[in-house]
Amino acid sequence: MGRGKIIIRRIDNATSRQVTFSKRRNGLLKKAKELAILCDAEVGLIIFSSTGKLHEFARSSMKNVIERYNKVEEENHLLLNPTSQAKFWQGEAVQLRQQLQCLQQSHRQLLGEELSGMNVNDLHMLKTKLEMSLKGVRIKKEQILTDEIKESHRKGSLIVEENKEVHKKVNLLLQENAELQKKVYGSTHTHHDNNELHPPIILQLSQPQPLKNYLPTETMKLGEHQTMTLI
Repeated sequence: MGRGKIIIRRIDNATSRQVTFSKRRNGLLKKAKELAILCDAEVGLIIFSSTGKLHEFARSSMKNVIERYNKVEEENHLLLNPTSQAKFWQGEAVQLRQQLQCLQQSHRQLLGEELSGMNVNDLHMLKTKLEMSLKGVRIKKEQILTDEIKESHRKGSLIVEENKEVHKKVNLLLQENAELQKKVYGSTHTHHDNNELHPPIILQLSQPQPLKNYLPTETMKLGEHQTMTLI
């Protein structure tokens, strides 16, 4: 069963009024703090109890919140009147020019220029600023170099891993090639061994003999008979 609506009116009982004040005050301060943190808002809360006791909350400081509030109220009031609006913007322009001149002078002093009007304390403060700036530059430089070294190591590790994978693939290819050569040339070697067991027969034709002093038998007999007759 849900809670019923509470009538918003003054609590007559002093004790109940004080208890309710404490609870609602704590809840309101908690909500103000959450609003400032979650929404990055500049929150200022001021509470006076019935007895005149002050309770406040401010994200930065109550003085800054009040000054900012008064400035905004003044600007809003001035913007309603054209004459006041012109004076307001003229004052803003003068203030911005002064700030610009101060920044330019500070920049020249950081570069070592226009130091004649500065005393020892001013020079010491300038030296401190330069040292702090140099320290910040060195820290940033070291950070960048460290990040680059880490990135180089990371890339080197990746290259080493890729090189290992390439070596593995090359070794697998060499192994496959060796097995393939073994299968192909293994049968050829067996065939050559069989040929060595049964060497081929080599046929060679003899050269023809010359016809020197070659006479038929009958001619020889005829010659001998004629010789004998003449004798």
